[in-house]
Amino acid sequence: MVLPLLLIFLLGIVDAGRWLWTLNRAEKAAQMGARFAVVAEPVTSAINSSYLGVDGLTQGDAIPSSEFGTISCTDSSCTCVTTPCPAGTFTQQNFRNIVDRMRLFMPQIQYSNVTVDYSSSGLGYAGDPNGADLSPLVTIKLNGLQFTPVTSFLFVTMAVPTATTSLTAEDLRGSQSN
Repeated sequence: MVLPLLLIFLLGIVDAGRWLWTLNRAEKAAQMGARFAVVAEPVTSAINSSYLGVDGLTQGDAIPSSEFGTISCTDSSCTCVTTPCPAGTFTQQNFRNIVDRMRLFMPQIQYSNVTVDYSSSGLGYAGDPNGADLSPLVTIKLNGLQFTPVTSFLFVTMAVPTATTSLTAEDLRGSQSN
């Protein structure tokens, strides 16, 4: 009579551990995706725009954070979430390189589970001769993952909370990381 309750209790303990393991893997995958995204080639060329002459900026002037909005990229495109956003082209392969790196930590991640956002970090100088004028804040969001507890006997799934990590972009050239 006690055995079924004991088994459910033990499986519940195993499920709690698996749940925490899944949350940890999702967070680590988001962290590694962000780390890769800040050193690899960007998903959109918009962040490589020159700010010389924008609102009277001359070479060496700090770029105000109000000059760059938020660009959100998925597997199919990039969209301007908050203006102003410079024009640029979307490179799907660069997006997929980030997700493929994340899959090393959590193989069940699909391209549709990831969003890459570029927003103003307040760091950048107009007319930078050594690279991009702006160093955006890169945010990786991992969402839409599911967890199935053993104690539900495969009848119930639970949504895994969104894992988000942000880092400031570094060289954005990918000469070493790609």
